[in-house]
Amino acid sequence: MTRAVCPKEEDTLRRHQGPDLYATVKAAFGANNRKRLIDAYFAGQAPLTRETAWAHVYRLLLWIDQATGRAYSYESDTCQPTENWYGPSLAFHDWVASSLSVPPSKLAEGVDWLFRKATSDLAAAVEGFPEPGEDPELVSIITGVLEGRLSSQPTTEEWQILVRRIKLHLMLENKRRSRVGEGFEDVLAAVIKRSPDSSMLDVRTRHFLHDLPGFNRAKQGEKPNKVDLAILRPQLNQRILVTAKWSLRADREKQFTSEFGEYAAAESSRQPFEYVFVTNEFDPARLMRACEALLGHNHLFSKVVHISTDALKATYGAAARKDTAENGAEESMKKVVRYIDEDKRLIDLKTWLGSLVVQGPEKTKNL
Repeated sequence: MTRAVCPKEEDTLRRHQGPDLYATVKAAFGANNRKRLIDAYFAGQAPLTRETAWAHVYRLLLWIDQATGRAYSYESDTCQPTENWYGPSLAFHDWVASSLSVPPSKLAEGVDWLFRKATSDLAAAVEGFPEPGEDPELVSIITGVLEGRLSSQPTTEEWQILVRRIKLHLMLENKRRSRVGEGFEDVLAAVIKRSPDSSMLDVRTRHFLHDLPGFNRAKQGEKPNKVDLAILRPQLNQRILVTAKWSLRADREKQFTSEFGEYAAAESSRQPFEYVFVTNEFDPARLMRACEALLGHNHLFSKVVHISTDALKATYGAAARKDTAENGAEESMKKVVRYIDEDKRLIDLKTWLGSLVVQGPEKTKNL
């Protein structure tokens, strides 16, 4: 995500920051820096409990949609005052702020910790190395807005610094979606490892399927499969393969069946494994389809996990409690709430973390 730097700049940055920090900052949004930042975050927190796990995920990853000014729950164009998701988006923002004990106007300061810290690292890495060239059009826009309010005209160098920082900010916001994916996987892994009674779990992120016990290597010429998150319970000879998606697009939905098929075809120990979907998706139709997805006569997912089902129900509000639904979205909301409260097909992060704990002393088995 950082721009390429010339050898002279690399030497200067290494001397200034040291070789280890240089390597970390250069990959501000890479796995090494994410781990460093996540560890730093939890080092300043009280011990994690299953009840507080959702809050840590939101503090680390949830962000404020700049187009709406509210916590992100759905695409911006559907959250405008004339659109159906305007009310739910307000309800979600209010619920998060209240649950995290911050005023709604100050929520931005209490979330998005991981991305904000990573962007600070990136900004520090490129500070002092102005981008070449100018952008007269952007400068003209800024001066037009601030005309008559500038006590003195900025220098050419100051304009270049301002333009560079604006472009960096916009580039980072545009890249957010592509960066939250692996961040979600790493945060989930960190939460699982820190949850009570989890010391006997083996948690791995983005591992090749064939490196997990009981799965064959891909056939020659085939692309090796990577698993978003794998949780091994050696005491019970169990394997949990997790597909973790902060939000869910239609094309991703189509991939689940083929992904499971590839996992099943590679399984070599003739032992069952769990296939779990963890998400923060709010679209009721997408969640409903995930809960109802079948493979043959069985559910495709062993479990469907949402970071906070309380957040879902607060967001859907009265629409999910109406005796009669006025539109398809409301009908989907009602089904999702039923899957939470009655069928237990959709569970929250707290419940799932509890299900991972190995109860009682178990004889360790070699996988």
